[in-house]
Amino acid sequence: MKTLFLVRHAKSSWDDPSLSDKERPLNDRGLRDAPKMGARLAKRHVKPDLVLSSPAVRALATAEIIARKLDYRIKDIVVDERLYEASPDDLLEVIRKLGDEEDCVMIFGHNPELSELAHGLSDTITDMKTCVVAEFAFDIKSWSRVGRHEPSKVTLHEPKRS
Repeated sequence: MKTLFLVRHAKSSWDDPSLSDKERPLNDRGLRDAPKMGARLAKRHVKPDLVLSSPAVRALATAEIIARKLDYRIKDIVVDERLYEASPDDLLEVIRKLGDEEDCVMIFGHNPELSELAHGLSDTITDMKTCVVAEFAFDIKSWSRVGRHEPSKVTLHEPKRS
């Protein structure tokens, strides 16, 4: 069994026009939603073996906040340049090349790529708003099979739902 969490970064700030897209931080709502989502996942006893994040400030900040709630060490978060401005196919390739010793992986990234990938994995997901977590359980032994087999379970976690 492999479990994949696709996490769209929390709401970011557009207050400083001098910042590049990659440098934009979380705004107040993002700083409220990310810990709420992390606490919700912790309550479900989610324990990732690997956390990958886009290098964008807003994605990495979201990953760090949620990781803290899951007792995942911040220093173990892998920042992966391929997750920024990646196509859905690029993201799928990253997933398919994961080591099979990891059974639970979280990937923090951006739209529209995450929504498109999530929809490709399950047509029940059409859009991932900020700080939404799409959870996919696969009855497979190798990550290389993701996208070639339907997930056995799909759950969408949204910050606005309790």
